[in-house]
Order: sequence, then C-alpha cells, then structure tokens
Amino acid sequence: MGQVTETLHRKLTDALTPVTLDIIDESEQHRGHAGYREGGESHFHVDIVADAFAGLSRVARQRLVMSALREELAGPVHALTISAKTPSESG
Repeated sequence: MGQVTETLHRKLTDALTPVTLDIIDESEQHRGHAGYREGGESHFHVDIVADAFAGLSRVARQRLVMSALREELAGPVHALTISAKTPSESG
C-alpha cells in the first residue's frame, strides 16, 4: 500500500468508522490521461460501508467522503470514484 493510499485509509477510518473500506488504485488505467503520474496513486476508487451514511442521499454521502479527504483531493489525488453504502445496503 502506497503512502497516499495509507493516508486515504487512515482519514476515512478516523472520520467515518467504516464497517468495510476498500481503496483501489486505478491510476494505471489512466496512463496518458490528465492527472496520471508515474508510480500511480493519482486515481482511486473507494468502496466504503459505514453507519454514518444512514439517512443520507448519495450526494451527501459523497460529500462526507470528500470532506474527509479534502487535502488529498487538492493535492495528490486527481480523481476519486465513491461507492458509499450503509451496512444494511451492502449485504
């Protein structure tokens, strides 16, 4: 796990106490596109399941994730796709 991935994991864990959290570095799929960096860690997909999403719309859930990762989205992370569910939605 790279440094950026570790930071994303730590910040999301601290902010949202997820039941499950998978962070996938999809950077290699974007080779030659804007924001791609050698070594990866620029394009990510996050699958997160947390009680914190209960009662929230899809947009509100994504805002929670993006808020927790504000610094990374302004810096090393060029793109982020998010799947945010509650435990009852994930099973």
